[in-house]
Amino acid sequence: MAELSRILSIADMRKAAQRRLPKTIFDFVDGAAEDELGKARNTAALDAVQVTPNYLVDIRERSQKTALFGQTWDRPVGIAPTGMSNLVWPDADLCLARAALAANVPCILSTAATTSIEDFGTAAEGRFWFQLYAQSDRETNLDLIRRAQEAGAQALVLTVDAPWPGKRERDLRNGFSVPFRMTPKMLLDGALHPRWALRFLANPTPRLATIAAYVPENADARTLAAFMAARISQALTWDDLAWQRDAFDGPFLLKGLQSPADAVRAKELGVDGIIVSNHGGRQLDSAPAPVGVLPAIRAAVGPEMALILDSGIRRGSHIGRALALGADFTLVGRATLYGAAVAGRPGAARALDILRDELDRFQAQTGCPDIGDIGRLEAALTAAA
Repeated sequence: MAELSRILSIADMRKAAQRRLPKTIFDFVDGAAEDELGKARNTAALDAVQVTPNYLVDIRERSQKTALFGQTWDRPVGIAPTGMSNLVWPDADLCLARAALAANVPCILSTAATTSIEDFGTAAEGRFWFQLYAQSDRETNLDLIRRAQEAGAQALVLTVDAPWPGKRERDLRNGFSVPFRMTPKMLLDGALHPRWALRFLANPTPRLATIAAYVPENADARTLAAFMAARISQALTWDDLAWQRDAFDGPFLLKGLQSPADAVRAKELGVDGIIVSNHGGRQLDSAPAPVGVLPAIRAAVGPEMALILDSGIRRGSHIGRALALGADFTLVGRATLYGAAVAGRPGAARALDILRDELDRFQAQTGCPDIGDIGRLEAALTAAA
């Protein structure tokens, strides 16, 4: 697509998505909690990481192949779980899955997805991870885990940083709700974005498909949303990890830990990996930037435990900086969702390719022909981190 070829950065992709989407939908994707300082801090902290390059290195052949959990991925970046994605593009979840499959990177399906586990697993050809929002009853959790396993999920990701909804003021001001409902204001905004409106009208209103199996038959979207809000556990503790871990045959990760002490405890309890994340700034506005706590967490858990950085990545050089500070892998959420909003699967693929190209330039400029060389660079956090 001609427009995609003119998009040179994730910032460009964000601007294109803003043009394509009604304000209410764009703000749902782009927004964060309260004053959105945490979201801004995430990227600012990555920007503030300084890396000392090594020169006089043969960089003619470069590779980003990364081993993680017994698999080799073509790039050290995957797609984070995002809820209600189909609002930006019909079947956006499937677009993300297929873009990730083509790029040979992992894609994580959210419990709050608008696509069923089974349909997503088919599109991803079994090469996906499943993110679990712990439900208040054990039976539903176990069935979600079973369904994910049977659909081919290769890892289970338990989110721990959302014990209570964040105050997302853009959504509150816009009247955004789950399920999505068209208000007169949104109808007018949709009329100003005809391409989005035509796609929206031609497809069913997105619903929380992953949990649809657990509510009464013929329940509408509003009933589904109310069910999920009421059933997300507010009593999740360390004691729950053992039975969740035992229910899944594969790597078990915790998403959202930010404390070195919590990371050590997770390691002691047999967790295979930690996604160092603050939910993209969408939960606790005062949470630290993940890259700022990454070195301390790496020092606490040692070199063997898998650490994945999420939140704030907008450049391939951000991926490089995270790897230099101790991450094994990274995830992006908004970057590929902006891409899907612009052009579906090709847009998501373009976002991944932009990051790949920028990371390749980072490798060349820092004297790191192999992606594993980045971890040996000298990197420093500045005050902004």
